[in-house]
Amino acid sequence: MTPTLVRHHPSAASARTRGRAHARARDWAEIQERMLVPLYEAVYERLEVGAATRLLGLDCGAGLALLVAAARGAHVTGVDADPEFVAHARGRLADDGAPGDEPGSVVCGGPADAADGAPYNLLTAFAPIGCAAGDADGLTPALEAAVPLVGRGSPVVLTGWGPPERCATSAVLRVATRLTDSPRASGPGGWRPALRDDLEDVASRSGLKPDGSGRVACPFGYGDMDSAVRGLLSTGLFDAAVRATDPAQVEKELVEALHPHLRPDGTVWMPNVFRYLIARKP
Repeated sequence: MTPTLVRHHPSAASARTRGRAHARARDWAEIQERMLVPLYEAVYERLEVGAATRLLGLDCGAGLALLVAAARGAHVTGVDADPEFVAHARGRLADDGAPGDEPGSVVCGGPADAADGAPYNLLTAFAPIGCAAGDADGLTPALEAAVPLVGRGSPVVLTGWGPPERCATSAVLRVATRLTDSPRASGPGGWRPALRDDLEDVASRSGLKPDGSGRVACPFGYGDMDSAVRGLLSTGLFDAAVRATDPAQVEKELVEALHPHLRPDGTVWMPNVFRYLIARKP
């Protein structure tokens, strides 16, 4: 049978959806992602990431963590389910590659799509858990698919939010729960406080052995209120609230919650602490 290609004209609704997805990825790449650079650098320094490192990054977002590792000489591969984020990450790595260098690769899909034969010797999950109900449960299947791709004894890095009392952004994230009226046990979507053993529990369920941890200060700083709102919305933590109400209502309540962190010069500043766990594949 001869295949027939039919051009489907996108509807206005689908065009708006793609536009929102593109804007969110742009805001994440331009505003929010850099807030976690101290975390990336602390982990890479501790593990001595360099030219001998073959890194696989889960939920790599717009690829900034990959870029930081590549700058240290590592060979990097990232996976993310969002094609808009993947496009940003691929562009960054391509722009960074010098002639003759391998800039790394980013795959749209899951960990199994990143299998290339040779084992990785570092696996990272830099999307921090511990602030949304169900986020730890969502990480476990991704790890189960990715751990077979790394060699025995290789480090697997899990990251999470620190204690709420040390994360000023926690009070802002509560907006998501208030607008969705979803308690901690209600499933994915609502904010919930980080627990001390979140990362260890995930490691245990994934058959990994903890081998050290650390805490890193990652303040969230924004040039103005608009950047703060756009950056926080790009995290996806407010998606359920937007669906339950409307974008204007969520933005209004975000501005109110951010007001205590607004400084006289118009910038917004929120100190936070993030935690990482280094586990090993037995």
